[in-house]
Amino acid sequence: MKFKRLFILALLLLFVSTAYAQSKHSKTSRFKSYKGLIMAGYQGWHNAAEDGAGRGWYHYQSRGKFEPGSTNVDLWPEVSEQKKVYKTAFVHADGSPAYLTSAHDASTVETHFRWMKEYGLDGVFMQRFVAEIRGRSGRNHFNTVLDNALKSSQKYGRAVSVMYDLSGMRDSIDVPVLISDWKNLVDSMKITSRGNNQTYLYHNGKPLVVIWGVGFNDKRKYTLKDVDKIVDFLKNDPVYGGCSVMLGVPTYWREFGNDTEKNPLLHEIIRKADIVHPWTVGRYGNEMAYSKYAEVQKGDVLWCKQNKLDYVGVVFPGFSWHNMNPGALSNQIPRNRGKFFWKQLSAAIQNGTEMLYVAMFDEIDEGTAIFKISKNPPVGASTFVTFEDDIPSDYYLYLTGYAGKMLRKQVPFRSDVPPPVKK
Repeated sequence: MKFKRLFILALLLLFVSTAYAQSKHSKTSRFKSYKGLIMAGYQGWHNAAEDGAGRGWYHYQSRGKFEPGSTNVDLWPEVSEQKKVYKTAFVHADGSPAYLTSAHDASTVETHFRWMKEYGLDGVFMQRFVAEIRGRSGRNHFNTVLDNALKSSQKYGRAVSVMYDLSGMRDSIDVPVLISDWKNLVDSMKITSRGNNQTYLYHNGKPLVVIWGVGFNDKRKYTLKDVDKIVDFLKNDPVYGGCSVMLGVPTYWREFGNDTEKNPLLHEIIRKADIVHPWTVGRYGNEMAYSKYAEVQKGDVLWCKQNKLDYVGVVFPGFSWHNMNPGALSNQIPRNRGKFFWKQLSAAIQNGTEMLYVAMFDEIDEGTAIFKISKNPPVGASTFVTFEDDIPSDYYLYLTGYAGKMLRKQVPFRSDVPPPVKK
C-alpha cells in the first residue's frame, strides 16, 4: 500500500512538472503555422552615434569610420517617413546633408512594421547573432530591437520569430550562451507566453525557433554535435523546450554539395527538425542561373515530403557589397527591374513551396533589402546602388506582398513580374 501511494505521488509530481513546463509557452498564437506565409529576415543591427546605445555608427561604418569613402552599406534607406533620423557626414547632389535611422529606436521599428502591414509581408524573423549576444552591448541592443518589434507586431498584426545566427560562434563554449539567452527571452521578455492572441510564430502547434548556420563547410569553429545539443534543448527541454525548429542549412545540403560539410550527422539533425531552410543568397546571379537551381529545389521539396519535414524557399532581390569589399563589383547581382526576384518567387511556388523567406528586410550592407530605398542617395567618395529610374522605392515590398497573395491563391498565379503600381 505504501509503495502504491508513493507511486501515485510520483505520478502527481510528474503531472505538475509537466503542466509547469507547458505554462512557459502559451498554448497557441495568432499565427499558428508558417504555412501560407511570406516572411523576411530582420537584421536590426544598424546604430547611430547618438541613439543612446553607445555603439557608434555600428554596421554603417567601415574600419572604424563612417564618412564618404568609408562605409559598409551599398543601399541608402529612404527615411522621409521616419520620425527620428540622424545627420551623417554624407551629402546629396544638391549639397544637403544625408540622414539615417537607428534600429535602436522604437519609431524606426514601428515604421518598418507599418510597411509590412501596408504591403502584405506577414512578418519577420528577428536575427540574434550568438557572437553579439554573448556581450552586454550587443545583447542589450538586440533585446531592445526585439522588444520594440514585439510591440509593433501586436499593433500591426505581424508575425515574429527568433532566428539564432551561429556565424561567429565559438565551439561548445557558446552553446550555453544561446541556451541561456532563450531562457531569458522566455522568462524576462515573455516572448512565447503572451496569450493565445500573441504574435510569436508557431508551427506544428509549438513556438518556432530558427537555428541558422548548420552544416556549412567554411571552417566554422562550432560542430554539428554542438548544433545537435541546441536542437535537443529546444525540442526536448521539459521547461523551456517544446519548440518547433527550423534549420538554416547550405544550398546543397541534400546531396552534400560543394558548400556542405560531408557528415551524415547533418541529415540526422535535419530529420529531428520541423522545417528545412536552405540558404541560397549569392548561389546564382541571374534568372537563367536560377533555373538550374530550381531543379535542385524540386528535389529538396520531394526529400522533405518523404521525410515528413516542411520546406521553406529562400529568395533574394539582388546583391551588392562593394563598399564593404572595395575589390568587389558594385551591383554584383542586379535586380533587373524586379525580374530576378520574381523569377525566384514564382518558381518556388510552382515547385511546391508552401512557405517563403525573403532575404532580407533591412540588409543594406549586402544590398538585399526589400524595404524602401532612397532614389536620391548621397554622392561622393562612396557609391550607392539605386533602382532603375522608373522603379519606385517601395517596389520590392509590393512584389513581396503580391507573392504572398499568390502563395495563398488569393490572386491568380503569374510568371511575369507585376509592374509597379502607379500612384
